Amino acid sequence: MTDERIVILAHEKFPDRAKTALGVMRYGDQDVRAVLDRDTAGDSVSDHVPDVADAPVVASFDDALAAADADVDALYIGISPIGGEFDESWRDDVEAAIEAGCDVVSGLHYFLNEDAELAALADEHGVDLVDVREPADDLTVASGASRDVAADVVLTVGTDCSVGKMTASLEIVAAARERGIDAAFVPTGQTGIMIAGWGNPIDRVVSDFTAGAVEEMLVELGDDHDLLVVEGQGSIVHPAYSAVTCGILHGAMPDGLVLCHAAGREAVHGYESFSLPPLADYVDLYEGLAAPVNEASVVAGALNTKDVDDDATAADAVDDFAADLGAPAADPVRDGADRIVDGIVDAGLGAE
Repeated sequence: MTDERIVILAHEKFPDRAKTALGVMRYGDQDVRAVLDRDTAGDSVSDHVPDVADAPVVASFDDALAAADADVDALYIGISPIGGEFDESWRDDVEAAIEAGCDVVSGLHYFLNEDAELAALADEHGVDLVDVREPADDLTVASGASRDVAADVVLTVGTDCSVGKMTASLEIVAAARERGIDAAFVPTGQTGIMIAGWGNPIDRVVSDFTAGAVEEMLVELGDDHDLLVVEGQGSIVHPAYSAVTCGILHGAMPDGLVLCHAAGREAVHGYESFSLPPLADYVDLYEGLAAPVNEASVVAGALNTKDVDDDATAADAVDDFAADLGAPAADPVRDGADRIVDGIVDAGLGAE
């Protein structure tokens, strides 16, 4: 997918509720030619997100094609509603992309290839519909092989969904590489897969095969790198997604954990009747759950302070978070991930 020229669909969600779109724009190698968002059409990406390459925000794929002088390879669906369903208001744009000879890349639970109309249109125009959340058909149960990979393994875990586990993972890999550590990112979710161009979509895997799907990726990479950073999903206390979290934890058999949290978050996102436990409790929860399979400790924390305007207040929040964890912490976007990597190295993981 490197250097692919793309348009990203993010209708009514850009930028605050377009996690996939922002992830691809920040960390992917793709050349983003335009963003589709009816609500902010006429703006530029830089009007809303200052730290990514600029592009026009337009109302339709046809507008995007005109803005890009028809120089587009693919349409990426950059948003995913709860449940991962396809919104019928997107159909005209998806069809326009196909008719223009563009592939369509989707991270939805709704598979475009199973939509008869879209599949027929794609076949007619000779383009691919890429459902990144469709798991391989040869996955199986874990064997325990993750314990034997040569690389040290660090897993990002969360207090909740949407706290920045993927972002932290990618920033940790980048910071580790800058100091000479041979680190690699292991994607487990649709956005990470779109960025990296490979991976297993763990939240779509049959539950018996979840740990095995993680193990397969570690075995594939484990002898080629010194440090593998596995992208976590969900949270062990999440009323809907805790099974995915546990499957990744046990499949990865990590040597260290990085706990991720969003500053000010007090209840489960989307399930606000469920309060989050005290931060210090998560250390015991994750370490205790990991221990029967492979002992792992929380070696650092990543605090998402994007909703904190003042740098001094954000710094205080990071300090408090580190104190709660008893480990180094940073906002990997605001501060960089060096302090997190310090915690990883101080725990004897990776190699400099």
